[in-house]
Order: sequence, then structure tokens, then C-alpha cells
Amino acid sequence: MVKVEINGQVIEAHEGDMLIDVADGAQIPIPRFCYHKKLSIAANCRMCLVDVEGAWKPLPACATPVTDGMVVRTNSPKAIASQKSVMEFLLINHPLDCPICDQGGECELQDVAMDYGEDVSRYTEAKRVVGDKNAGPLISTDMTRCIHCTRCVRFGQEVAGMMELGATGRSEWMEIGTYVEKSIDSEMSGNMIDLCPVGALTSKPFRYTTRTWELKAHQGIAAHDSIGSHIQVHSKNDKVMRVVPHENEDINEVWLSDRDRFSYESINAEDRLTKPMIKVNGEWKATDWETALQVAIEGLQKAVGNDIGVMASANSTTEELHLLQKIARGIGSENIDFRTRQVDFSADAKGFHTPGLATAIADVEKQDAVVMVGSYLRKELPILNLRLRKATLKGAKVIAVNPQAFKFNYDLEQIADDNGMVANLAGLAKAAADAKGDNDALLANVTATDTDKVNAEALINAKNSIVMLGQIAQSHADYALLTKLAASLAKNTDSELSILPIQANEVGANLVNFLPANGKNAAQMAQGMDAFLLMGLEAADFTDATQAGQAFKNAGFVVNLTAFDSEEARQYSDVMLPIALFAETAGTFVNINGNKQSFKMSVKPQGDAKAAWKVLRVMGNMFNLAGFDYTHTNEVLREVLDNRSTTLALAHLDAEMVSANNDSKVVMVAPYQMDAMVRRAPSLQKTPDANVATMVGGQD
Repeated sequence: MVKVEINGQVIEAHEGDMLIDVADGAQIPIPRFCYHKKLSIAANCRMCLVDVEGAWKPLPACATPVTDGMVVRTNSPKAIASQKSVMEFLLINHPLDCPICDQGGECELQDVAMDYGEDVSRYTEAKRVVGDKNAGPLISTDMTRCIHCTRCVRFGQEVAGMMELGATGRSEWMEIGTYVEKSIDSEMSGNMIDLCPVGALTSKPFRYTTRTWELKAHQGIAAHDSIGSHIQVHSKNDKVMRVVPHENEDINEVWLSDRDRFSYESINAEDRLTKPMIKVNGEWKATDWETALQVAIEGLQKAVGNDIGVMASANSTTEELHLLQKIARGIGSENIDFRTRQVDFSADAKGFHTPGLATAIADVEKQDAVVMVGSYLRKELPILNLRLRKATLKGAKVIAVNPQAFKFNYDLEQIADDNGMVANLAGLAKAAADAKGDNDALLANVTATDTDKVNAEALINAKNSIVMLGQIAQSHADYALLTKLAASLAKNTDSELSILPIQANEVGANLVNFLPANGKNAAQMAQGMDAFLLMGLEAADFTDATQAGQAFKNAGFVVNLTAFDSEEARQYSDVMLPIALFAETAGTFVNINGNKQSFKMSVKPQGDAKAAWKVLRVMGNMFNLAGFDYTHTNEVLREVLDNRSTTLALAHLDAEMVSANNDSKVVMVAPYQMDAMVRRAPSLQKTPDANVATMVGGQD
């Protein structure tokens, strides 16, 4: 440790720490534009110049390491004169767009100019003009405002792993832009909006909708994948206007995926269901809640004793899923499931394996070796993929066993050939078993290649390693076998085994036992039931959407708790009950590490929509079921936590199954088709990632 004096305050710091970080830790303000704690040091804006005793000129605080006995002044006449000069220089070409700029009110340039800018500019020359770039449906550009801080460039290169923006030209002719007018297609592109210190890059969906000082900020949890990213929901007049990240170093750091950032558009979708609807003689009629619930209860009561299928989206809150399964079991149905994209349920006979990440999210970047099985992690869980990218930059070896090669944003070994995922994973598992002297009967007829042996050795020698099964593996026709092979590989390489939950609350669904312990699974229910009770689901959420839609239409009675009034839902539903979306309700999501993260309502539900947990509470009372006297989500959560969840052993499977190659039946879901909300976000639907066909191919 060294001692540094800043503005008369003595501070202890680690030798080599940058001066700006030490000052930030002591809450001593230093202006900056190009510096960002998550990006490399560029030192190109010079706004952070400070007066260091013994130096003949002011030094940039972001690029000056501290030494023992260093004396620094950030507010001396010398430092302030330098900072004012830099501010004047930056404003030479910056346009006076503040009255019409979306960044107004949260613009770093505007804030710093208030403290370090002059009232009148000495420059009378004409300002330069830079043409705007069409960067795609998510980011709006006004490049005349750009001050060349290069934060966006460094983010793409260092964090997102896709250098989509770069600088061309020099001096006054330098411009930031895309390569040959290419759009910005990264699944993390929205973070460039947050990083931009001026109004050069702004949110295209949010543009010109309101002023930032008119917004109310609400803490929330992202509702589209199992990471559980912390977010801020910004609203005006009880309408969600935008979503931005909230810093949490253990989970999402300061980043947010585009899916979680822009899906809020669907809250205000044209087909939002805002009133309860019932079907009378084949015609839909809007009605009041009392009537709609009475029709729903009577219809389900007539079906009691027959096959009633109860299914829900895994993006539902823990409280909602708990109450729904409680109703289902209360009326005698064990046909309960959320795994609508799973095909192989053969392992269910041995119990249910709760998905999850076997290490902390932040510790993924500390891994030495990782095997991904059936996973396009970059699109499935973008935040987790950033952590894995960090690991590769530190030298970690990543092996991907996939049905085909995908465009990852880091170097890895992709095993994707005609043999199929099962055979390829079996070869790797066999090599590990041979190295450990394990005569696993499952691998008796498998031969390991030289490449398998090299990869297995790398896993065995790694201090920290993980074997992860992703969305593609979980929708594979041989999912149970892939899981067994992955477990064998993990055991013989001393690796952690992780079955990655994809949707926001799959872990919570397992926690509340939203599973068919003695009933039909989702695939069986999709073949046909006498009646259905659905929550937050559409036919498009199933592996075979056509089959599921037909099963709903053929059912005698369907109660649909949904936020959207689609034409398809009208065809198969008998009652549609409008429910709130993630920003309109309170509840809890259990993330990939099992962290229970509760959130409050940010805005009121639209129209007559109600929080689903409140609807289910009333339905439980109308069924005369005991234990539905809740007044708050905390009471429901407390009941959940009083129950115990069990993770059972993986199923045993026969060795001869290893030779199967069912990769032709693999289902990969585009990230912006994952649920009803993202399918209704117009901006996301205009991106390449809305179409699975545009996501495949070799590495960038």
C-alpha cells in the first residue's frame, strides 16, 4: 500500500492504481469523458487533467498510476485552467443541440460544461457536420455531437467482442462509424447508449418520447432470462418509457442485454388485453371480472375428474407459479408443467433435476476450462456469455459441442460435425473416463479420438472447470442421454455440472414444484387434454406450435390468463383473463444461482388487467380451497420458502443409446422469439436476431 495526498486528504491505495480510481474511492470529483471503469484506458479526452506536484505539466488522472508520497491537486488554478481549456476545445465543434437532444438532462458533456465551460465561446468558425449513420432499429445516431471519447468503440471491441464501430480519418476529419454502413447487431448493443457521454448515440425506441427529468425510476429485475439482471424501469404517467441497467457487480455488472432493455415496448403493444373476455355462442364479449371468473370456475369445475392441463410460462413469478400449482393440485390435477420446449422427458421417471449454474455468475470468468453442450450461449444468456468471454481473454479453454458452428465472440473449439452432439459428447466423455480408469457401461461401445483425448486432458488439468448444457441440448430428442454423458464427463474431470435455466424463473418453477410429479408433462399435454388452464403461454412457446395450438382448440374448455389479445388465443380460449406484465406487478424471480430476487410494481397494470397472483388468489377462494387468504406477495413467498425442494439423481440410461444421432430434431429458438413479450417488441423484431436463420454460421 502507498499513501497519496489529494487536495490535502491522505489516502491509502495500492501501488499502480490509477489516480482517477483512487480519487473516486475517496469521493473526490474529477471530470472525465473517455474514462470508464469497465473499459481500457484511452486517455484521449484529457478532461481529467490534474496538478501533480513535481510534474511540469498537468497529467491525466485516468492514466497516471499513484506512487508513495504523491501530492495531487484537482482544484488548483493550474488544474482548473487546464480542465477549462479542454472543455473549450471539446465545444469547438459540438452543436448547440441541447433543446432537442434526447441526452439533455443526463448528458455528461452538459454537466461538465456547467462547471468548466465559459459563458461565451471565443470561436467564430463554422462547426463541422458529420452525416448520421443508420445503425439499425435500436440505436439512433447524431454523430455531429460525437466528441471522440471512443467508449462505444472500446465497448464493442473489449466487452461485446464485436468491433462494430471504429474511427476513420484523423484530427477534424475523424469520424466514428460502422464498417461499410453495417448495422450494429450485437445482442448487447444498447449498452453503447449508456456509455455515450453526449447525444451521439441514443435509444431509437425512446427517442423524442419524453424528457429524462419527467421520469420516475423504479428498481426491478429483468424478466427474460435466468441471470436476473438488475434494472431500472423509467416511467411517466404510469407508462413504461424505457428500461436501463442498475449496477450489480455480482450479476450483470453495469450491462444489460438488448432483450431485457427493449422488450418493454410490448407492455404498450396494440394487442394488450385490458378487459376480461368470455366467449358466448362463439362470439367474444368483454365483461367484468366477477362474471369472467365465475365462467372460468364453472367451466373448470365441469372438467374436474377429467384431464385438466395446467401450464405456465417460466417467466412467471415464483408467487404466481406457486399459487397456480396449488390450485391445480387442489382440484385434483397433477398435469402441471412449464417445460414447453423440452422433447425428451425420459429422465423424469427418476426425478427432476433442478437447473442452475454450479458456480457464482461472477466466478465464471475465473474458469480455466468450459464445455458447452448444445448451447449458443451468446444468444441464450448474453450476460453469462460476457463472463465466459472474460475467461477466454485470460486463457481459458472453451469447447462447444453443438449441432453446427455458431458465431461466438471469442476463440473456442467448436465440435460440430455429421456425427451429432451425442456421439461427439460421448467421445469426450469416453476420453475422460479412460484417463481416470472409469469403466462406465454407458460408454462401452464408444471410441475416443485423439482430439477428444487432448480436450479431456485440458479439462482434467484445469483448476476450475464447468460442463454446461444449454437450450439446444434441453430441446434435443436425446436430452436425457446428453445430460448423463455430461454428468460422466464432469465426474471424471472434476468439473461442475450445470444445466443452464434459460427463462427468468425456471429455478423458481422447480422450487415450487411446478412439475408433473404423477401427471402428464408438457409434451403429453400438447397432444390433447379435456381442458386447459394456461398462464402467460402461447402456442408459439412450444416446440411444435401447430400441435399445441390444435390441442388447445380441441379441448373442451380453456381458461387463458394472458396479457395479450391475439387472434390465435381467441380461437382456442373460452375465457381470457388480462394479467399484468413484469413492470406492472410485484413478485420474485429465482436466478441461475438460486438467488431469490423480489421486485415491486413499477406502473399500474393497463386497463382492467390484474396481477396474476391476485387473480389466482381469488380463483382459489372461488374453488373453496384452503390457504388462499393472502394480502401480499410476501405472504406467498414465505409459504414457498417454508417448503423444501429436492434435487434428485439423474436418470440411468442404456449404453446402446449413445449411437443415436437425433441432431436433425434440434430446436434452436431465436432470442427475440423466446416469449410473448419479446415477440411484441417492434424494435427487437426488426433485428437479425429475431430470425434464427440469421444467427448461424462461422465465427465473426
